[in-house]
Amino acid sequence: MKRILVTGGAGFVGSHLCERLLKDGNEVISLDNYFTGRKANIVHLMDNHYFEVVRHDVTQPFFIEVDEIYNLACPASPIHYQYNPIKTVKTSVMGAINMLGLAKRIKAKVLQASTSEVYGDPQVHPQTEDYWGHVNPIGIRSCYDEGKRVAETLFMSYHLQNDVKIKIIRIFNTYGPRMHPNDGRVVSNFIVQALKGEDITVYGEGNQTRSFQYVDDLVNGMVKMMDTPNDFLGPVNVGNPGEFTILQLAEKIIDITGSKSKIIFQPLPADDPMQRKPDITLAKKELDWEPKVKLDDGLVKTIAYFDQLLKGE
Repeated sequence: MKRILVTGGAGFVGSHLCERLLKDGNEVISLDNYFTGRKANIVHLMDNHYFEVVRHDVTQPFFIEVDEIYNLACPASPIHYQYNPIKTVKTSVMGAINMLGLAKRIKAKVLQASTSEVYGDPQVHPQTEDYWGHVNPIGIRSCYDEGKRVAETLFMSYHLQNDVKIKIIRIFNTYGPRMHPNDGRVVSNFIVQALKGEDITVYGEGNQTRSFQYVDDLVNGMVKMMDTPNDFLGPVNVGNPGEFTILQLAEKIIDITGSKSKIIFQPLPADDPMQRKPDITLAKKELDWEPKVKLDDGLVKTIAYFDQLLKGE
């Protein structure tokens, strides 16, 4: 049994990770300030005597004895990270410094949940880990993009200077149950609009592409990454290489929900990437990992979750 700290443990991905780590027989501490995380995401785990819940902000130092740290704390959707951009940068940067400092003191292994946003609006397709990105450092998304890029720099620096055991993964678009219904992400937006029979809002002409991975596949990739030998640091892309246009996604969701919603088109937001698709060659080789859940199957589960959530309102 390992003792594992998950920052952002009450969030969408964090709650699924906590669940998986408990199922694997570990003791798990969820640390969250509940800015975007929700108690409802982890309440079903609270009867487990090996699960602990701490309300804390990662921008402040935290002291604990653990074997492993998964650093997920940061608002990850444009609506949430643009709400308070200074706080977003602080969460990424100070959060990384505090978790790396903790890992250094207690000799724990620490994994950084980085993002495909470090590639910005990519000029290389699909994106490989050696691509440095095409990011606007002063755009409206830069608080998140650059915050995560600096966090990667900090992780590598702590490893090189202090021999901290680090892992870096770059997460591509992820969806599934427990997504925040108001997070402004394309999957949750479309599902909520379809279930309510509202017009589905597509930005631009809907030709921009995304690759959607189901949350269980992501969690599996994270655990596999943490278990790699100490000399393998990453970064590693963790995402689904199946590529769909936003318009195709909207049509799929209307079809699965049987909704009468119409698709309407709005102007494209600033700095919105036109293409996103991971090259997962490295993940296949080093983690023996690739996504298993097909988009239609994952959407059925996610729609069922949102349907129940909306009925409960």
